[in-house]
Amino acid sequence: MSRRSTTDDERALFRAVISGRAQIKKTTAQASEIKPVAPKKAVTMPAPSGVDGRTSERLRRGTAVPDAKLDLHGLTEQVAHQTLSSFLQGAHRRGDRLVLVVTGKGMRAPDPHAPFDMELAGRSRGVLKTMVPRWLGEPALARLIADTRQAHRRHGGEGALYVYLRKGKG
Repeated sequence: MSRRSTTDDERALFRAVISGRAQIKKTTAQASEIKPVAPKKAVTMPAPSGVDGRTSERLRRGTAVPDAKLDLHGLTEQVAHQTLSSFLQGAHRRGDRLVLVVTGKGMRAPDPHAPFDMELAGRSRGVLKTMVPRWLGEPALARLIADTRQAHRRHGGEGALYVYLRKGKG
């Protein structure tokens, strides 16, 4: 029994398949073609939250007691942003770990049949509820924060956020 010789095309195909850069595609004529494949992207794991399992469970159950609370109800967007920034920097300097930021749930949609609600029809709803998470993601504040999540119902639920601050000086 004689040994069959390998062609250059077969060697190239073998190297491409082994390296993961190509895959075999059969055509109707049963001939093999080399089809380049994009390299696999590295799987990125989400960044650790900065909150251990026990603390996370206490937050989920609402048994964690916030060290400080900020209520942004009634503030304009600009004033609320400045107040939030000052509050979080001060809380971090004091060594607070868990703070509660109350944004409110936003106003309900107006009733089109009620004349007193018509003046609110053009206004946006829940500006602070939308903007506070964005502000917390800004570099100046993000460096202070280990984790943020919606507060438990007993601390305001949808209208409030737990902000878990990092240890040490920021």
